[in-house]
Amino acid sequence: MATSSRKTTAPSPLASKRAHPRDPSSEVPSKSSKSSAPPLPLPSSGPFVEGSIVRIAMENFLTYDICEVCPGPHLNMIIGANGTGKSSIVCAICLGLAGKPAFMGRADKVGFFVKRGCSKGMVEIELFRTSGNLIITREIDVAKNQSFWYINKKSATQKTVEEKVAALNIQVGNLCQFLPQDKVGEFAKLSKIELLEATEKSIGPPEMHRYHCELKNFREKEKQLETSCKEKTEYLEKMIQRNERYKQDVERFYERKRHLDLIEMLEAKRPWVEYENVRQEYEEVKLARDRVKDEVRKLKDGQIPMTCRIEEIENQRHTLEAQIKAKATDIKETSQKCKQKQDVIEKKDKHIEELQQALIVKQNEEHDRQRRISNTRRMIEDLQNELRTTENCVNLQPQIDAITSDLRRIQDEKALCESEIIDKHKERETLEKEKKSVNDQIIQFDNLMNQKEDKLRQRYRDTYDAVLWLRNNRDKFKQRVYEPIMLMINMKDHKNAKYIENHIPPNDLRAFVFESQEDMEVFLKEVRDNKKLRVNAVIAPRSSYADRAPSRPLSELKQYGFFSYLRELFDAPAPVMSYLCSQYHIHEVPVGTERTRERIERVIQETRLRQMYTAEEKYVVKTSFYSNKVISSNTSLKVAQFLTVTVDLEQRRHLEEHLMEINRKLQAVESGLIALCEANKRLEHRDNELRQKKKELLERKTKKRQLEQKISSKLGSLRLMEQDTCNLEEEERRASTKIKEINVQKAKLVTELTNLMKICTSLHIQKVDLILQNTTVISEKNKLESDYMAASSQLRLKEQHFIELDENRQRLLQKCKELMRRARQVCNLGAEQTVPQEYQTAFQDLPNTLDEIDALLTEERSRASCFTGLNPTVVAEYTKREEEIEQLTEELKIKKVELDKYRESISQVKERWLNPLKELVEKINEKFSNFFSSMQCAGEVDLHTENEEDYDKYGIRIRVKFRSSTQLHELTPHHQSGGERSVSTMLYLMALQELNRCPFRVVDEINQGMDPINERRVFEMVVNTACKENTSQYFFITPKLLQNLPYSEKMTVLFVYNGPHMLEPNRWNLKAFQRRRRRITFTQPSQ
Repeated sequence: MATSSRKTTAPSPLASKRAHPRDPSSEVPSKSSKSSAPPLPLPSSGPFVEGSIVRIAMENFLTYDICEVCPGPHLNMIIGANGTGKSSIVCAICLGLAGKPAFMGRADKVGFFVKRGCSKGMVEIELFRTSGNLIITREIDVAKNQSFWYINKKSATQKTVEEKVAALNIQVGNLCQFLPQDKVGEFAKLSKIELLEATEKSIGPPEMHRYHCELKNFREKEKQLETSCKEKTEYLEKMIQRNERYKQDVERFYERKRHLDLIEMLEAKRPWVEYENVRQEYEEVKLARDRVKDEVRKLKDGQIPMTCRIEEIENQRHTLEAQIKAKATDIKETSQKCKQKQDVIEKKDKHIEELQQALIVKQNEEHDRQRRISNTRRMIEDLQNELRTTENCVNLQPQIDAITSDLRRIQDEKALCESEIIDKHKERETLEKEKKSVNDQIIQFDNLMNQKEDKLRQRYRDTYDAVLWLRNNRDKFKQRVYEPIMLMINMKDHKNAKYIENHIPPNDLRAFVFESQEDMEVFLKEVRDNKKLRVNAVIAPRSSYADRAPSRPLSELKQYGFFSYLRELFDAPAPVMSYLCSQYHIHEVPVGTERTRERIERVIQETRLRQMYTAEEKYVVKTSFYSNKVISSNTSLKVAQFLTVTVDLEQRRHLEEHLMEINRKLQAVESGLIALCEANKRLEHRDNELRQKKKELLERKTKKRQLEQKISSKLGSLRLMEQDTCNLEEEERRASTKIKEINVQKAKLVTELTNLMKICTSLHIQKVDLILQNTTVISEKNKLESDYMAASSQLRLKEQHFIELDENRQRLLQKCKELMRRARQVCNLGAEQTVPQEYQTAFQDLPNTLDEIDALLTEERSRASCFTGLNPTVVAEYTKREEEIEQLTEELKIKKVELDKYRESISQVKERWLNPLKELVEKINEKFSNFFSSMQCAGEVDLHTENEEDYDKYGIRIRVKFRSSTQLHELTPHHQSGGERSVSTMLYLMALQELNRCPFRVVDEINQGMDPINERRVFEMVVNTACKENTSQYFFITPKLLQNLPYSEKMTVLFVYNGPHMLEPNRWNLKAFQRRRRRITFTQPSQ
């Protein structure tokens, strides 16, 4: 049975696996399979959001005979033991809202959800709507495996139901909204792409998913168009290339035809050109004669007005020149006035500057006077104090003689000390030279190490950068960290380096060696995660393998030519050697010579060694698991690359010890030198003290008289300085008054100057205008005079030219008539026939001179004779392909235009989709991160894509971190534990809760994999989030809860009970149960 309560105090029955009549005393109303019809939808109000579930009714559905559940508007906790029917309520919600059976993960046919032994089942969901609740009924027929749908008791189709459900933004197929028990694990398996789609549908605006689908469709069509354009372009290029191969033959064919046609036209046009030349010459002469006749007339008529105009212009010029002179006089007078004003203003500025400078000088003099007075008074006071303290002169000569004797003794001691200091300096120089020599030898050894580092840098740059980082950050590690093994290994003989490099893989040769796991994690986090360097790291074994003896002494193997084990060929730090012995058994692998290779079969059979080396080969011996036969393989040794540089560490150690001894001696010398210098300083100090004391004794004899003279002199200077006084405030006031008066005068002068400059500018403009007018008039007069003289001369020449042209016209007329007769004869034309149009069109493109025609005829005849062996069929094929190329080019152009349109559409839709999506993901990330932070963990949600243009590859990436020592890792079905996945899933769904557009969310038994701490934290977050105002309805299904969890007044708890000892539904009375419960509570004795 199930029961609901608000912040539950006592359970009450709600549903039974057996059919029962409606119980009026039950807290939640029930429905009998044969009772009155279900209630019609009524308008509702309250905290329910649009689309929330008001009522769930089930009949013969899974474990229930008849059940009716009335959830609350906020958080609904459905609690009950496993198998009681909690998930049946979830299945009812899914199937009742047109969900697919397969989504539940239980069965793929809807008939399987009907209670066993029944032929029909029913699910009814009542959804809240402000315009009136929506009741969706689904009746399931087991035999036909069909469903019959009703909306508000009226028959409907499944499509209509789906549309009604979608209109309320209910998506039972979206794991972000509806997460059944069998699909909890599937949420973590959702790809980033699927999670984005589910999130868009769940909380995004209605158009967001549509825009995303449009983008994916547009992108797919864009790719198709790009492929089509590429294919057509390639095909077009192939056709163009094929035509290019025949283009020369076609061009030669048409070229020959053009030559023959051109020869025919040239021969027909030649006589017409002769006629046309003479005719044009006739027409030109005739036109020239008529033109000259008109020109003679015009020249005669044109001379009359020119004379009148010249006189008018001359008068105008005289007037303009008089005006220009007057303007120049005015400008000169105005400019002179401006200059005078500017001079006066400059004098005013200079006067102000002089007043300010004089004031500054007086201020400086007064400050200097006060300072000198102060200094003089202080000096007088000091001299008077000194005079008072001065003793009377006594006989000081014995004291002076004693001091002189002490000075001689100290000078002798100083000379001896300085001699010893010089000896110490020489000894230090000798030791420093010796130290430099030893350092140079150590540097030579270090240079050999640098060669190894250079090889590392050239081959493995990331490893080299990591070495540099390690050297600068060794303080971050608790134990010693060893640089890459190839730098730590020092070959005793560089010839043997090939054995080591062939035995140890390159990945381990460049690996760093650590003594603790914690240090290695710190190193990899910094270098791999932060700096993105590709490096390798290994941990040395806790127990050392470096000194382990080989299983067989080398003396037993020398008879086969073996001279050493790999371990004895090089030196390395103990942890590095221990790792190599543990990992690659270098203490068990012998190295032989050519003699070993010659008797290799005997070696393999007798020694039973697994690995061995000869002079140039490596042998690996294995025993077959099935036949127990010995199988050996050999490989040639590669040339050594990294370990060929050998450093004599013993010699370097001796040099370092010698260097330490030199440093010790240098310290001893320095200590002695310091002691001598200190002694010398003490003698010097004593010498100075005695000299000073002697000086003071000598000065005391004359000091009192000198002090009295100085005091008298300073007093006189002080009186003179005090008499020379100056009132600075009065001087500043006077200077300020004068400057203000000058500034007033200056402002008046600037105003007058501005007015004068405006007048001057206006006069200049007027003068320039007059000059331009005068220049125009003079130019016009000169032109008219020149034209008049030219016209007179031209008139005489034109009259003579007219007579000559008229005679030439008569001669050319007779010649034209003769040439016309000859041209018609060549073209077989009668006297009245015109030249055919085809001849006229062809003649237009041919030369128009006889020389050109004759030259072209000769050239074309020669060219036409050169074209032989041409096939007309090649021309036909070429023409056909040209038409195909033209058609394909047009199709390609249309495709490209269509492609550009799609790209423009993609750009527009992308902007409408991507920006809101980024804002939405940022809000989800903010809430998701806050939830994780409250659990002392870290989580992050971001929009992930590898290529911005692949819209079908966009996805939401969830990254979480449950331990402070690890990095953020993407939520996957494999990386995190089941509990961590459940926590991450729950917090993501909670992050969607406040942003949600969906009316309700269902989560079934997601807390089963959580530990108690995380379960308590998640429960608190669910209560706080789902019980806020204006949030969607929330269904949380769980078989159990922890003790002392926080509850909210807004949450609803539904208990589901089941078992053989349950009361019949008609016998259950909630009020009676509560009365009995209170009596039991009151009658219990106090403990």
